[in-house]
Amino acid sequence: MRNKPNKAHTLPSPYAPLLRPAEQAAPLPIQGEPVGEAAFIKASALRLGFSAVGIAKAAPVDAATAATLRHWLATGSEADMAYMANNLEKRLDPRLLVPGVRSIVSLAMNYTPAQTIPEGEYQLAAYAYGKDYHDVMKARLRELMAVIASLQPRPRPLSLREGTGWGCFVDTAPVLERYWAVQAGLGWTGRNHQLIIPRAGSMFFLGEIFLPCEVDAYDHPMPSRCGNCHRCLDACPTHAIREGEPFDAHRCLSYQLIENRRQLSPEACRVMGDTIYGCDRCQTVCPWNRFASPNTETAFQPSPDLLAMTKKDWQRLTADDYRRLFKGSAVKRAKYEGLMRNIEAAQQHRHCGDPAARISHPGGKELEEEPQKP
Repeated sequence: MRNKPNKAHTLPSPYAPLLRPAEQAAPLPIQGEPVGEAAFIKASALRLGFSAVGIAKAAPVDAATAATLRHWLATGSEADMAYMANNLEKRLDPRLLVPGVRSIVSLAMNYTPAQTIPEGEYQLAAYAYGKDYHDVMKARLRELMAVIASLQPRPRPLSLREGTGWGCFVDTAPVLERYWAVQAGLGWTGRNHQLIIPRAGSMFFLGEIFLPCEVDAYDHPMPSRCGNCHRCLDACPTHAIREGEPFDAHRCLSYQLIENRRQLSPEACRVMGDTIYGCDRCQTVCPWNRFASPNTETAFQPSPDLLAMTKKDWQRLTADDYRRLFKGSAVKRAKYEGLMRNIEAAQQHRHCGDPAARISHPGGKELEEEPQKP
């Protein structure tokens, strides 16, 4: 007779405070003991350092989402990001992107900074403080894929070499990441168009694993808990996000400072303040981010050299300095020329920026109230 363990094995995760109660004590599989497939996948994901995980059935996106995306593209709201219109049908139906996919595992990884660039210096969006999240998450997703492929009990282990139905993605394929995170029960999409995870906030990278099989339990969407709060709309310096209107990428400060390859818009120059890469304003004012816990992922920590940069250092930045400072960083998306364009604009318009230009850390005085209930 097989000995029964005295107590269940639970997952000691540093991300436990970020997770829903059912996920905080996800049981680790015990050799020889039956375990649900979904529970196994979730426990394995948390053990690998993911902050939240859920699973949804692979299917076409709902009609309302498809119509909204088509309208957004038809009105040119994607600005110069022409790639958003590429492979539209695959974006709307993951089964066309990866034939044979049956389930989608949505995963989140926390990037809330433990240290921030000193106030008064040029600022970067928090997601760009450390190493490129594409590389960090992709490696972790592949580890999890290998674990899932060996999942028991099955007539035989799933083989990654079979190819069909498998896939892992981190912001590099036509996948509606926030949509699938919502379908998988991770959170809801806020008025700032960010995924908000309850009692954890919005500073998360998202990734997906496509599976060629069904699992024994699926998650379900949760309703929005933004209530009547509109702080993100009020905080957007260019009004790129507006109630009941499509997101206007061209006006977005983050788009202007990262994706835009031309000169910055006059509006972006006027409101950028000390921000030279990305923008976090619609996140830092969100009351749900008062619950955010600083991330503990080594790869996402800012380097001492980055934290020590002064405005004079930025203004004297050479191409070699740039390559050294941002080796393996997402900041390379803007390229050296784009970053220097931003720095020059920030210097020229330093007296024009509005008070909202200062980036405050989640949990500041502006977040004293509790999130509003619907």
